[in-house]
Amino acid sequence: MNGYSYDKAMRRKNFNPTLYLVTDRRLAGNLSLTELVEKALAGGVTVVQLREKECPSREFYELAIKVKKIIPPEIPLIINDRMDIALAAQADGLHLGQTDLPVEIARKYLGSEAIIGLSVENKEQLLAALDLPVDYLAISPLFSTPTKTFTIPAWGLEGLAAARKLTNLPLVAIGGINESNAAEVIRAGADGIAVVSAICAASDPQEAARRLRFIIEEARR
Repeated sequence: MNGYSYDKAMRRKNFNPTLYLVTDRRLAGNLSLTELVEKALAGGVTVVQLREKECPSREFYELAIKVKKIIPPEIPLIINDRMDIALAAQADGLHLGQTDLPVEIARKYLGSEAIIGLSVENKEQLLAALDLPVDYLAISPLFSTPTKTFTIPAWGLEGLAAARKLTNLPLVAIGGINESNAAEVIRAGADGIAVVSAICAASDPQEAARRLRFIIEEARR
């Protein structure tokens, strides 16, 4: 159902989307970005996406280098939107939205080893993505969320379940996910959950990540 041979690529890249952290320094209080990431990793995060929407290129690059130094080799570092930063920092991959660079261009320059994810906002975008060289899809937004203003309908659990039937690509759900609904998101078909405020805004990011990871693993039993 997908023209890109991602099965082999996923084994090569050790991509485990179980608990996918999307960073937001603005929510981290007194913690530095590296402190936040370290705590989240200690709690069980399996992927780190560095997202900096309003950051100068030089600062974004320097942040990526700092984060890369503290991430274990088995944890992928994904850069949001910016292929130039992903290349410069030698990150493990890139996450793209519908208005970002075309996936085919990103794959051309990042190569077959890179992890490339794409956000899909509706069924039509998901179906179009099945012939693209992507490694995973982000179902976005799953629920409404205070960290991002969406002008499009949320997928909801029924939409996620329907999306699961359309592809065997890994699906990462994002948007409004927290401890209260993480289990039902996994049961509806997500391979992992991506969170921002549930970890970044937590008083104890390590404990927040630990609880989410536990909920996910329990939901899979």
